[in-house]
Amino acid sequence: MGLMYYNGYGVLQDWEESARWYEKAAEQGYAVAQGNVGLMYRKGQGVLQDDMKAHMWWNIAASAGDKDAAKNRGLVEDEMTSEQIVEAQKMARECVTNNLKGC
Repeated sequence: MGLMYYNGYGVLQDWEESARWYEKAAEQGYAVAQGNVGLMYRKGQGVLQDDMKAHMWWNIAASAGDKDAAKNRGLVEDEMTSEQIVEAQKMARECVTNNLKGC
């Protein structure tokens, strides 16, 4: 559903609705959805732009084996301070500790 709303396949394109569906899938442990949520936070599509949340989701997705997420996480790190990176890593650990709920 996230992909359908993101691209407007069979529905009106709606990034907010896409983000909602991707986040539901991400919270269920789907690495591709986690990576897509990271991308939406990076671009500010359907959510407020937030590099720390993008990093957090890409960190989670990368730890689940998503190679694109690992690459994207590295790219966003180039624009973050070391303090922001540490905080994003902390957010990812807390998110995983909470079984990906409410991230």
